[in-house]
Amino acid sequence: MQDWRLPHALTPYVRSAVVYDVDLGGPGVHRGLPSTGMTFVLPVDEPLDVGWADDQSTRAARWSSVSGLHTRPAEIHHDGHQTGIQLELTPVGARALLGVPAAALSGEIVELGDVVPAMSTLPEQLADTHDWSERMARVEHALTTALATHDAPEPRAEVGRALARLTRGATVQTVADEVGYSRRRLSTVVREECGVTPKEYQRIARFSASRGRLAALAAAGAPSIASVAAVSGYADQAHLTREWQSLAGCTPTTWLRTEFPFLQDLADQWAAG
Repeated sequence: MQDWRLPHALTPYVRSAVVYDVDLGGPGVHRGLPSTGMTFVLPVDEPLDVGWADDQSTRAARWSSVSGLHTRPAEIHHDGHQTGIQLELTPVGARALLGVPAAALSGEIVELGDVVPAMSTLPEQLADTHDWSERMARVEHALTTALATHDAPEPRAEVGRALARLTRGATVQTVADEVGYSRRRLSTVVREECGVTPKEYQRIARFSASRGRLAALAAAGAPSIASVAAVSGYADQAHLTREWQSLAGCTPTTWLRTEFPFLQDLADQWAAG
């Protein structure tokens, strides 16, 4: 596949774009884990069978899926093969591209058309062609059109700084002081933008960082969970494992054993920009 670099205008709003065509060797369940971005999936060939792991009533076959920030795992049931496009939107990307604050979708899994009716035909457009370049072009067109339509304001610099500092582990009070907010004001702003508290956002960010480090170390050899715990800001390995049980529904070891083939076999991944 060719390199996919999204237009510069989209880079504040789309953190990454992934094209996947993965053979998993047989039916199974893939975990969708918490992150500080919003997940936007457009499956091809077969709908995405997805729902929250702890609430099977939310499970449905969807030709598009948008989920906000969350603190529990999703389950994606598959027949052994998955094909599609996945985007990770920044929190401000929700307002800019979907026309709603990320907070409106916190803890939710919805169809794209339920949020942006103008994009409801996008899955059908992707199904109409087998050319990946054309599929990517159609996604880009839909996103740039949405950006112009919603005419979202530029992201507030202080909010971006606050989220970045929370991601790096600064205390809530320190972040509030640095951006010139009271602690209560910071909590309100983060909730309005993301749908979670500053502490919850920080917890998700720390978990997501540990997941990335585990995957990178697994690709290079046997990862040291204890070292990942230390670098990621956990008190110890036991603390990391408890957080994984809560946020991922499994231990890091189980996740690596069951999910790493999926991570290795992702056909291509390109950061937007």
